[in-house]
Amino acid sequence: MDTLNLATIATLIYGILLLLGGIMGYVTAKSKPSLISGVLSGLLLLLSAFFQWQQISVGLILAQILTLILAIVFGIRFWKTRKFMPAGLMLGISVAMLTILFQTTS
Repeated sequence: MDTLNLATIATLIYGILLLLGGIMGYVTAKSKPSLISGVLSGLLLLLSAFFQWQQISVGLILAQILTLILAIVFGIRFWKTRKFMPAGLMLGISVAMLTILFQTTS
């Protein structure tokens, strides 16, 4: 096992952010879709970070695919609502994540 690299740390933080965001969306707006999508995508990204840490190549690929899907979803939400919070913020974070994840070589 190697030390944690930028992609692994970023994936870990992004996964936690999505997990907490889904829970917060449910608590504040009683949004079950937010809870389900936030918790599911957050847990999958945490699993991806674990795989990256263990140097299992599918970890980076999983993070890239999930983040790309999330960027598209947040982009569509931002386009529809024109509200920075939360869709615009999460779109920006997703784009930053994509930059980190696709600059990393496994």
